[in-house]
Amino acid sequence: MIIFRYLTREVMYTMLAVSSVLLLITMSGRFVKYLAQAAAGQLDADVLFSIMVFRLPGFLELVLPLGLFIGILLAYGRLYMESEMTVLSACGFSQGQLTRLTLIPAVLVAAFVALLALVVTPMGVDRTELILNEQKKRSEFDGLSPGRFMSLSRSGAVSYTENLSEDRKQMQQVFMAGQASSKGDVGVLKAKEGRQLDHPEFGQRYLVLNDGYRYEGKPGHQSYTVTKFDEQGQYLHVDDPGAIIPRKADRKTTVELMGSDATSDIATLHWRFSLPVLVIIVSLLAVPLSKTNPRQGRYVKMIPAILLYIIYLVSLNAARGMAEDGKVSVWLAIWGVHGIFLLIAALLLYWPDWIRKLSYKPDSQEADHVAA
Repeated sequence: MIIFRYLTREVMYTMLAVSSVLLLITMSGRFVKYLAQAAAGQLDADVLFSIMVFRLPGFLELVLPLGLFIGILLAYGRLYMESEMTVLSACGFSQGQLTRLTLIPAVLVAAFVALLALVVTPMGVDRTELILNEQKKRSEFDGLSPGRFMSLSRSGAVSYTENLSEDRKQMQQVFMAGQASSKGDVGVLKAKEGRQLDHPEFGQRYLVLNDGYRYEGKPGHQSYTVTKFDEQGQYLHVDDPGAIIPRKADRKTTVELMGSDATSDIATLHWRFSLPVLVIIVSLLAVPLSKTNPRQGRYVKMIPAILLYIIYLVSLNAARGMAEDGKVSVWLAIWGVHGIFLLIAALLLYWPDWIRKLSYKPDSQEADHVAA
């Protein structure tokens, strides 16, 4: 029991440290992407935190298996380097016992990953997609910030407003500049105030500007037109709020996937069940790969081990893609990859013992004793 607590503590502490670093790197990269979209006016800055919270379970279910794998390699590698494993082996502690003790925390991590993959992550993905779809229904002017020049992605124009109401409907001192025609004419528009209006019957949105001027002409030429207006309306393109957006397989709950006959849904269902299995198999792989010679160094097997993990995960992801396309049976694709790497783990665990037994030859005295 003391040995079990000691080994589990070493593995879990290392796993948490490695997983925290990996999670921070992964979420930082995704957050920078969303932040760039918010700076371009494609996302509201207020929803960034909600999106990252809902995406967290999806990051965790992929980070934790790798964190556990590296945690076992680092923790057991240190024990081999400091000859603690040698002492345990001299006391009768075999590699089989080490593997069985390692599987106990691995099963706990696998259970947590199963909870994430089967329940929590689909809910988070669904909420994230709902937020992103709501952001797509915003007009270009919903992303304006008072006192800043911003580029409008759809029209390519540059817009500026000095003041903006809290509901983003009323604007003061509006400026817009962009290409007015295909002949190269540029239009500049300046208005004292503007507001967004929704058509009560058709649900279309318009930008209505009041008390302003419109300038049109070609840069470098003296001929241009000036139009003064008291009120001008402009149609704003927004996605149809009533449009039905198909739900991807990743957004569906596990119960919905179980009742579906679609190939993509079946592949996604098996993918979710395969993630806990991934945790168990990488734990079995890590135990023999962590065995190092103190003369070789602690990290001598880290690069081959991580390459093996990358090959495992890439193969599994490719198998999922082929299963979703209907090219290969899901059992042959996803579970075939698991079977191959389970076989590799068994060979790494038991091959040295098999070789030792096959190459063992008793001396003559032992042979005479056995014969007698």
